[in-house]
Amino acid sequence: MPKEISLSQTAPSVEPDNTEPRRLAAIDLGSNSFHLLVANYQHERLQVVARMGEKVQLAAGLDENGYLSEAAMQRALDCLGRFAPFLTGIEDAHLRIVGTNALRDAHNSQTFIERAEAQLGHAIEIIAGREEARLIYLGAAHALAESGRRLIVDIGGGSTEFIIGEAFEPRALESLRMGCVTFSSRFFPDGELGEKRMRRAELAALSELANIQRPYQRLGWDDPVGSSGTIKAAASVLFAYGDSPQEGVITRSGLKKLRERLLKCKQLDKVELDGLKPDRAKVFPAGIAILNAIFEAFNLSQMRFADGALREGVLYDMTGRNSPEDTRSKSLDALKRIYDVDSRQAENVADTALHLFNNVKKAWGLTQEQGHYLVWASHVHEIGLAISHSQFHRHGAYLLEHSDLAGFSRPEQRLLAFLVRSHRRKFPTKEWQSLPASHQEGCAKLARLLRLAVLLNHSRSENVSPIPVISAKGQALTMTLPASDEPTLLSTDMEQEQAYMTAAGFTFSVL
Repeated sequence: MPKEISLSQTAPSVEPDNTEPRRLAAIDLGSNSFHLLVANYQHERLQVVARMGEKVQLAAGLDENGYLSEAAMQRALDCLGRFAPFLTGIEDAHLRIVGTNALRDAHNSQTFIERAEAQLGHAIEIIAGREEARLIYLGAAHALAESGRRLIVDIGGGSTEFIIGEAFEPRALESLRMGCVTFSSRFFPDGELGEKRMRRAELAALSELANIQRPYQRLGWDDPVGSSGTIKAAASVLFAYGDSPQEGVITRSGLKKLRERLLKCKQLDKVELDGLKPDRAKVFPAGIAILNAIFEAFNLSQMRFADGALREGVLYDMTGRNSPEDTRSKSLDALKRIYDVDSRQAENVADTALHLFNNVKKAWGLTQEQGHYLVWASHVHEIGLAISHSQFHRHGAYLLEHSDLAGFSRPEQRLLAFLVRSHRRKFPTKEWQSLPASHQEGCAKLARLLRLAVLLNHSRSENVSPIPVISAKGQALTMTLPASDEPTLLSTDMEQEQAYMTAAGFTFSVL
């Protein structure tokens, strides 16, 4: 049985310099609010340099067909324009911009992303719901000094995340499609606020919670904690009216009194409460309906507020990237175990791919981060064999694109899926052209290197096969094979690869 080797042992890595602080930045493109956080990271701690937040209400700009309005996109772009000066001088590797539920749902999210990327000069990642939950937990856990098992709840504009975890390790992650902006549009569309509408919103939230209620209660927790805007605002209002035993704590009895105060307002535009910021007032009743349902479903007596949230989690997650603690490597290691990947073959292909990468890195202008994706794809290129040998590259691509992979954004999973899809047979031109235009050239180069690494290990020997000389000039690749009077398996494979590359419009020469 071959020794199991972790991806973090083989991926290119950069040793962090702990002597100087690293300037990190995160932007959270939420369905209700956009947030910017800039901090220095040193000695495993964050020191906040700048923090900004604006109510953009992106989810409110989604029409009945699921398209973001021009007005909503412009509000978002104007906000990002105000964030932009704080990003000056921050390295690309130290900045992440993540989009959540509204951008997950919008059919024209790519249109907005392209405009926002052009404005900021940096890539934007849409993250899946459970990845959002993981990052929220990471941010909240760092804000809490106490030990024990926690339930973390984060009510956003378009989704609500639920996490049970201990220390910095989540045990259960879920993202439900309910948020203060979307519920406000759904249950209070004309601004009228009454008992029947509030209860309908609560029942809808209870319906969403039904799927996780029992498994979460079985897992259990010692400490219910809330993060982000709605819960922070609820705690603030309760404290202002003396309905909380201490600042930052929400009780069930206090929540009941808050609900009664909201119903007396009768209309969303007349919601005015001590401790409540005016820019949150119109979506606050919908958020409280969701919070009431959470207390009811989980039979909570109280919940306390914690400062850490998604943006803090993004920064802490960034500090472990491209290191042995990279969550992405751990996720793919788990995937290899689930699908019983041949570790020796995966390791041989990864070693060969990395050797090829290093040979052409300079000529092709490839980055260290791209090297990580090539190695990761090498390790999981055969996961589709667990489903069927026929078309296993397609099966593997599907699994990578649609699995919940902690640490990866949706674009990152799509890149991995493309590399696995393209590692054998005809080059998938249609799938390649459907990638964002800015990613196509780099993805094609990585795919071509992976294809060659797989072919060079076609014999599946116990050791890495000898690697021929390879060079790159422009888009063209040239490989020099050992001299032989008769055709070999390798020369036959490379002859076929020449035909595939020519058909795809690439130049590949074999000498």
